[in-house]
This record gives sequence, structure tokens and C-alpha cells, in this order.
Amino acid sequence: MPKQVLGPRRTNPLIWLAAIICAAIAVVVIVAGIVVFVGYVTIKPKVPQISVSQAQLDTVYFDQSSLLTVQITIVIRAENDNARARASFYDTSFALAFRGQKIAYLVAEPFDVGANTTKEFNYVSQSTPIPLSPERADAVGSAMKEGVMSFELVGTTRTRWRVGLIGSVKFWLHLNCHLRLPVNATTIYPRCSSRSK
Repeated sequence: MPKQVLGPRRTNPLIWLAAIICAAIAVVVIVAGIVVFVGYVTIKPKVPQISVSQAQLDTVYFDQSSLLTVQITIVIRAENDNARARASFYDTSFALAFRGQKIAYLVAEPFDVGANTTKEFNYVSQSTPIPLSPERADAVGSAMKEGVMSFELVGTTRTRWRVGLIGSVKFWLHLNCHLRLPVNATTIYPRCSSRSK
């Protein structure tokens, strides 16, 4: 019986269309990757930071009925080390506490920090009279004798900055500081920033 010889098979046009679409998508992804890489190398983005640049315990009132009133000045610095991008900070909120008891909230409206600049916020917080437990009252008495009182400053802020044509980048920044403030109103310069996390 003679063998039947088949001619060349033709590829379905839908297969060719699918191959062309896949090739186009691959080229677009490769070009986008190159653009992002070149943009990143050119701009060299850095995460903006927040820090406590200085703090001072202005006044301390502690009476026999175990009521504590303090006035504290805290300067918080927002830094943007990006050479070509302005950073926006928003949802900024910090809580100042004495031995776990909140005494003040430090908040800021949304703000921008220009490229390679810093912005400082001077917070002067005066607490209302705080009733203290006997343990906390003893701690205040000891701190007054030592000449140093300890406070905690904890909070977060969100930051966003545009990286050229790549788009915007968002981060949460967390600040957790232990402040040992002299009772004689001496200003301290703590090394406390979101960078240390």
C-alpha cells in the first residue's frame, strides 16, 4: 500500500496572535524593569526619618497628695535625605508617658519636607495633674533625689514620596524613645530615631 505524503502543516492564526501578544508583553515587562532600575540607580532613594533632636524637662510639680504635673519641651525632627524627592509625612502621632501612664499626645498635621532638608517641630507639653499610685509616687520621689526622671515617647508617622516616573513609595516610621530628663531643666540631645529600628 502506498504511503500518503502530507504537505507542510499551517499554524493556526490564533496561535500566531497569542505568540505576538506574549512577546509584546515580555518586551514591555523588560523595558519597565530597565526603567525602574535606571530610575532607582539615578535617584538613589532613602527612607525619610524622624528623630528626637532635643528634650528638656521644664518644670516638675509633685505634691504630698501624689499629684504630678510636668512641662516638657521635645523637638522632633523630620529628615528627608533624598536629593531629588520631596517627602510627605502624615498620620503623625506620639504619646509621652511616665512609667507607662500617658501624660500627653504630640500630633502634627500632614506636612512636606523638601529634598535634602529637615523640618523641626517644637512641642511644649504640660500635663494636667496626674494622680499617682503609691509605687509611682515613690518612683517620682526617687527620681527627684537622683535628679533625673524617665519618660517614654512612642509613636508613628507615615511617609510618602514620589520617585520620578516610578511612582510613590509609602512607609510607616516608628519611634520608641526612652528619655532620661534632668529635673534642673538641662536640655539633652538623645540618640533616638526611627533609623535605629
